[in-house]
Amino acid sequence: MPNVSIQQLLKAGTHFGHLTRRWDPKMSKYIFGAKHGIHIIDLKKTQVCIDAACNALSEVVRKGEKVLLVGTKKQAKDIIRSEAERIKMPYVCERWLGGMLTNFSTIRKSLKTLMTLERYSTDGTYEKISKKERLTIEKDKAKLDRALGGFRDMKKLPGAVFIADIKKEHIAVAEARKLNIPIIAIVDTNTDPDLVQYPIPGNDDAFKSIGLITRALTEVMEEALAVAVERGVTEPALPDSGEAMDKPKPPPRRRRPRKRPKQESAQADAPKQSDDQSTVMAKPEEKPKMTPEPREAAPAQKTELKKETTQVNESENKDKKE
Repeated sequence: MPNVSIQQLLKAGTHFGHLTRRWDPKMSKYIFGAKHGIHIIDLKKTQVCIDAACNALSEVVRKGEKVLLVGTKKQAKDIIRSEAERIKMPYVCERWLGGMLTNFSTIRKSLKTLMTLERYSTDGTYEKISKKERLTIEKDKAKLDRALGGFRDMKKLPGAVFIADIKKEHIAVAEARKLNIPIIAIVDTNTDPDLVQYPIPGNDDAFKSIGLITRALTEVMEEALAVAVERGVTEPALPDSGEAMDKPKPPPRRRRPRKRPKQESAQADAPKQSDDQSTVMAKPEEKPKMTPEPREAAPAQKTELKKETTQVNESENKDKKE
C-alpha cells in the first residue's frame, strides 16, 4: 500500500510545476503535460518515488544513522523544524553554512563553544562578570543557536540528507555528493533530477505539498527508529550540558632540555688533587705588555738638539778654564 494517495497529492497541489519556459529537459520523464503555460507533474510517478524514498530512509534509520533534514526557504522552514524535532533528527532551517558536511570537524568546535556559553548561565559565571560581558555572551549564544542549534546532537556525518529545494540548497547538494551521502529531495520541473539519488517530483513551492511529502517520510523514519531502539543500534545522543565534549585535555608533555657539549677547560691539564681539596683552575698565562717604541724626532728638532748640546759643552769648558 502506498504511503501517500494520489488524491492527497492532488489536494496539496503537488502536481503543479513551473512555467514551461523555465523547465529542465531532464525532468521530461516526470511531466504529464502542460496547461496554461504551466507543466503538470505525473502524480503516479511521484507516488512511486515517494515509496522508494521511504524504503531508503527506513534502511538508513534502522542501521542507527541520522537523517539530516534541510529546508531554509520560507515555505519549508517551519515544517522542517517541527517534523525534525518530533522524531529527534538533526535539521537546518535558517542558513546553510558552507562546510557543514565537508568541514564537519570545525562545525563541532563551534558546537562546543555554544554548549560552553550555555553552561555559563548555570555554573555561576554570570555572577562574576559585568552586565556588558553577559550581554555579549547572550548575543553570541543566540547567533550560534540560530545557525547550529538544529544539529547539536549529531556526532558524525548523517547517513542520508533530505532537501526540500535542491536549487536553493545547491551548496548542501554539492557537499553531500562530494561525501557520497545519499540525497532524498523534492525536485520541481526547473531542477536537474540527476543530482539526487532519490528524486521526488513535486511542487517545492507550496506549503501543503512540502508538508505532505515531509510528513510521509518522517512517519516512516519514526517507525524505523522504534525498530532500531528495540535492536539497540541507535546512536546515543550528546548531553545538553556539553560535559562529554569538554573533557579535560591531558597536560602537555614537557620537553627535555638539550644536552650541551662539554667544554674543554684547563682543569683537564692541571694535576689532580685529593678529593678533600677542591681543584684549582689553572690561570691563563698573562701576556707581556708591549711598550711602545720612541718615535724618531723630525730633522728640524734634531738640529735644535745639536745646538743646545754644543752650547752646554762650551759653557762647561769655560767653567773649567776659569
